[in-house]
Amino acid sequence: MIIHQFYDKGLAHGSYAIISQGKMAVVDPGRDPQPYYDFSAEHGAELVAVIETHPHADFVSSHLEIHQQTGATIYVSKLVGAAYPHQTFDDGDTIELGDIVLKAINTPGHSPDSICIIAEDDMGLHKVIFTGDTLFVGDVGRPDLRESVGNITAKKEELAKQMYHSTREKLMTLPADMIVYPAHGPGSLCGKNMSPDLQSTIGRELRENYALQLMDEVEFVNLLTTDQPFVPRYFGYDVDLNKQGAAPFEESLKAIPQVKPNELVEGVLLIDARFEKQFKHAHIKGSINLQNGDKFETWLGSIVNPGEPFYLIAHDNQTLDILVRKAAKIGYEQNIKGVMLMPDNGLQRSADLDLNYFSRHPEDYTIVDIRNYNEVKDTPIFANSINIPLPQLRERVAEIPTDKPIIVHCAAGYRSAAGSSIIAAQTDANAVYDLGEAIKDFMI
Repeated sequence: MIIHQFYDKGLAHGSYAIISQGKMAVVDPGRDPQPYYDFSAEHGAELVAVIETHPHADFVSSHLEIHQQTGATIYVSKLVGAAYPHQTFDDGDTIELGDIVLKAINTPGHSPDSICIIAEDDMGLHKVIFTGDTLFVGDVGRPDLRESVGNITAKKEELAKQMYHSTREKLMTLPADMIVYPAHGPGSLCGKNMSPDLQSTIGRELRENYALQLMDEVEFVNLLTTDQPFVPRYFGYDVDLNKQGAAPFEESLKAIPQVKPNELVEGVLLIDARFEKQFKHAHIKGSINLQNGDKFETWLGSIVNPGEPFYLIAHDNQTLDILVRKAAKIGYEQNIKGVMLMPDNGLQRSADLDLNYFSRHPEDYTIVDIRNYNEVKDTPIFANSINIPLPQLRERVAEIPTDKPIIVHCAAGYRSAAGSSIIAAQTDANAVYDLGEAIKDFMI
């Protein structure tokens, strides 16, 4: 048996190929199917099965495209209510893959339709388990993403109760040496306490995972429903898109036009993905500076609404291609009205902050802290700042007074570049400043 993990750092997403005797199955594939085709060809294996542990919220899966291009059967729980061709895969169901057997176990908790997959050899011995978003290294899946989307909806408290029983009655009874392969790693918003390790064992999780320690159901529910990270705007959209099945990846990208400045439609959002210094030096009026980086797609889906059209701006075509592919990983290529290279004229410059003056006279500024609520609670910085988390900023800009110059900060500088550009685009403030990386000098 060959097991290979494909890891997408930008979305902290792990998908898997399993090969036995020339047959290959893929678990929780990402949007671009090509890496799985390449791996199949490299090992001379026929791709015969695609298994979805649940309809994912944080990325778009290529399960339907793989089925359409290879004929591989899609396996998913009957509870998903999948709108694409599939074979149901629930408690007691098995898939024969060469000389191994893949066995489904229903593990509701992160979602009502979550499954895990146990791979056994021909002797019936347990080998490994693919846990999807049910069990991570050091954590379990958050229970608050299916309150209003999907075939089955459930309140977070009910899902947390289900997670309690899924972990105690199913996962925690497995052999201690069973290897655990989760669908996510550190940085994912599908949990709150993930280890940097990308695989584990049941025994290690029993010892070290906070959610698997001795506690009653009430304590577990309280623990799991508090202090979860924010929910990006695109999560519900991706659940429904994965339930339907996404359009082919490369075909979707080819449909996006490249436009010129005179072709921009007024009122359509402009996302400028250049680095912060380039943006501040010169940018199109009203554009938002969302820098290309490891988490570009997550922040894009946190600031821009599903279905909201936007233009993407970069300094070269290679970067535009990268950005479009990142947007497509969350299904947002459909929102892109066009891509554009940065023009040479008709631009404006961001205001330059006198940092020394601000350090001596912070009271002369309206300070906007765009960190998340728990960050502000754990590490307060400026006593009289206004806290509006970045994902909420576009809708709440009107709450910010404009009688003083505005200073925007986060924890390191990435978010404040976006936040300051949002405020500058939506207000008549005479100056909006980005504190950027200088915030570190003010943190205790």
